[in-house]
Amino acid sequence: MSVEQRDRPEPAAGEATAAPPAGPARVARGSRASTVGTTVLGAGAVVLAALPYLTSPATQSTLTLFLVYVVLAVTWNLLAGYGGMVSVGQQAYIGLGAYGLVVLSDLAGVDPFLAVPLAALLAALLSIPVSLLAFRLVGGYFAIGTWVVAEVVRLVVVQVPQVGAGSGTSLRSLAGTDAGLRIAFTYWTALLVAVVVVAGTVWLVASRTGIALTAVRDDARAAASNGVDVTRVKRLVFVASAAGAGAAGALLALSNLRVQPDSVFSVQWTAFMVFMVVIGGVGTLEGPLLGAVVFFALQQALGDLGTWYLVVLGVVAVVVVLFAPRGLWGLVDPHRRYGLFPVSYRLVHGRGAR
Repeated sequence: MSVEQRDRPEPAAGEATAAPPAGPARVARGSRASTVGTTVLGAGAVVLAALPYLTSPATQSTLTLFLVYVVLAVTWNLLAGYGGMVSVGQQAYIGLGAYGLVVLSDLAGVDPFLAVPLAALLAALLSIPVSLLAFRLVGGYFAIGTWVVAEVVRLVVVQVPQVGAGSGTSLRSLAGTDAGLRIAFTYWTALLVAVVVVAGTVWLVASRTGIALTAVRDDARAAASNGVDVTRVKRLVFVASAAGAGAAGALLALSNLRVQPDSVFSVQWTAFMVFMVVIGGVGTLEGPLLGAVVFFALQQALGDLGTWYLVVLGVVAVVVVLFAPRGLWGLVDPHRRYGLFPVSYRLVHGRGAR
């Protein structure tokens, strides 16, 4: 008798016996839906890469902002949705990335576009000592602590005259560059960063570290008792999220050609992240992407309404939380059978299984 036959319960009297699956079984990563999803997203990235040849610079600048939203939503979801660390201080790394790009390009002579990953690395390195303090806090104390850190970073930056102090500074290294060429290269850089962030997040979630991360989020003590290095896993995600926020800040500096502390260190950036992830679906890979699309569409459609625009965003957030607590992606795929990325395992029966 095989293991499969031994574990199958005996049928009740008169109950029809189901035919056993034909052939052996195997464990597969992803599904047909994830294959289609990744193919469509890959094709979409190729189409987006061609847009500078088809659209105006104004459209490219607008889409650059959308790609920044994608980066922020995906990385904040990685931190809060998978790591269980709700931070309201990610604007600290947005500001550090923006100012880091200015310092690297204007003062150190690094090419502004090559300075984007370096600014992200700078934000990641500075987040390590912050994690030593933040990880001593839990729950709401952690959230408020990250906000305090962001305010401290802002207050330190406005004391530095080399970067304009409280009035900010301009990105001088691109002053003589053709505007259309600069906007196109900024857009391509933003697209590359977004693709790398999404692909890196998918890889991380699908890896052993991602499994450990989910265990830590659900129950840190149970995860630790099963051999998971809780602090190492949390710090990895904390640093990765800071790097993503730093890259987003660098892209904002490239796009706007000016960095002001009250803008890049504004808590509204974290509010935008929370909104996108909550309405899209916390703890999913597809939710932040959908949330970024919805938020961007609402912003473009309602941006001229002034304060009423913020009221509408608040109403949308409340309605989604009340009637779709798992986000819009939870309505699209309530049983998580049609994920766009191959991150889950499933048991496949059939003659083709090996």
